Amino acid sequence: MTDEAKTAPADRSLEAKLRRAQRRRSLNAFLLVAPLLLFILVVFAGPILSLLYFSVDDPKLAEVMPRTAEIVAEWDGAELPGEDAYATVVEEIRAAYEDRTVAAAAMRLNYEISGFRSMVMRTGRKIRRITGPPYKEALIGLDERWGDIAYWRAIKASAGPYTTRYLLAAVDLERKWDGSIGTAPPERTIYIDYLERTFWISFWVLAWCIAIGYPMAYLIATTGRRLSRILLALVLLPFWTSLLVRTAAWVVLLQNKGVVNDSLLYAGLTDEPLTLIFNRTGVYVAMVHILLPFLVLPLYAVMRNIPASQTRAAASLGAKPVAAFLSVYLPQTLPGLGAGCILVFILSLGFYITPALIGGASDQMLSYLIAEFATRTGNWGMASAIAILLLLSVAALYPVYRGLVRGAAGFRFG
Repeated sequence: MTDEAKTAPADRSLEAKLRRAQRRRSLNAFLLVAPLLLFILVVFAGPILSLLYFSVDDPKLAEVMPRTAEIVAEWDGAELPGEDAYATVVEEIRAAYEDRTVAAAAMRLNYEISGFRSMVMRTGRKIRRITGPPYKEALIGLDERWGDIAYWRAIKASAGPYTTRYLLAAVDLERKWDGSIGTAPPERTIYIDYLERTFWISFWVLAWCIAIGYPMAYLIATTGRRLSRILLALVLLPFWTSLLVRTAAWVVLLQNKGVVNDSLLYAGLTDEPLTLIFNRTGVYVAMVHILLPFLVLPLYAVMRNIPASQTRAAASLGAKPVAAFLSVYLPQTLPGLGAGCILVFILSLGFYITPALIGGASDQMLSYLIAEFATRTGNWGMASAIAILLLLSVAALYPVYRGLVRGAAGFRFG
């Protein structure tokens, strides 16, 4: 037997041991990151999936009036349904009114046509008057709107158990009774305006944070150690106070008889109090104050590691102070500036408390609508759809941010 033949089994045995060792290391690594993966699934993926589910879930009418939902699902919607549909509606509204479950179906129908809920509840109170056929004439006699085909088409649109209504409404669209998609009525086309307003407010808050935060971070990073600590503590101070308390403090400061207006009047800078609250000005002031640390801290973390000798070297080579700053110092701060900008912008997109307390009716953002639908009207479908719209808008910013980071890196090393 040759030496190669003798060593072959040993080599295969060694390779098998190496593969087993590699599998054990991979398993150990997976077990180490498994808690983190579980945390991500529970805290992030779970809520996002629930939003997707609630944005298309539409079971209310099918649960309360199942046979009506089946009939209108097969109805072509071209003309009023037949006697069997009216008889089923009478029977199921009578049963649901006695069981006190009709309100859920009535609320769902009200999403389609305003006033449908009161119509159904009124019909439920009077339904005992209908003792027999013809049900169509009797139901229209209780309320003539039962003879309007638009209300039956609304029932068809609510038949469920799943719908695209909420997702389409979030972008100011709606599905017509014949299945086509078109623009929603003017009174419902508000969500894109809210989205544009949310981005506009967030953009200007970011711009003001950059204008104030960059010089502040530069001062903290380049001044003496003692003064730097004091300034840094002042920047961190908002983190130690509740968001609600800070917003309420600005309400006190900016009101007509607040500290700011009293100071301006005392100094003779104005003849009458300025309107600084319940408008866009107050929203900008409060949001910039709250979000400023999120821009200053990443910038400061980068600036403190930039040697001051670099700008001095540029000056010694003939560069003017402004040119030395723009060509040497600024490019090295772009990673921190990019991180701060994305933090401030994304956080400002989701602001609710500050615009609600300090802004006016025209200053509310998308988060206000989410809270309105979730807490006041109980319309979880619309709340979820608007939340998805906001989530997708934020996700669309990621490629833009990556492009800016690459461009900044090229500018820095180019």
